[in-house]
Amino acid sequence: MTAVELVNKAIEGRKRSYSPYSHYAVGAAILFKDGTVVTGANIENAAYGCCICAERVALFSAYHKGYNLKEDVEAMAITSESNRPCAPCGPCRQVMNELLSKKTKVYLSNLKGDIKEETVESLLPYGFDDLD
Repeated sequence: MTAVELVNKAIEGRKRSYSPYSHYAVGAAILFKDGTVVTGANIENAAYGCCICAERVALFSAYHKGYNLKEDVEAMAITSESNRPCAPCGPCRQVMNELLSKKTKVYLSNLKGDIKEETVESLLPYGFDDLD
């Protein structure tokens, strides 16, 4: 699957966003080596601390389904309606750092078709990952 195809999956996932407060809908898509794609969208709440980002929805959903995220993920895409490619927040970067391989490709994108390729490591070079 190409980066553009994976971004299109994130755009599809974005349609399930619940964002009545920020009006900033975000979609995420995770591509597994077997071709499976798991999507997520941000879900807001009037109690802002209860909100969850699209990236974590997709990651937690895939983890819950039993996928080995460090070994089985080929790439992840994140998209939103923004002027530049949408980037994950700090907490999402840390979750990605812990659950995915550092070398996992992450496509940051927007609805204009701009795509920037990063890796988990480049998004959070000094993340907490030494749990010993």
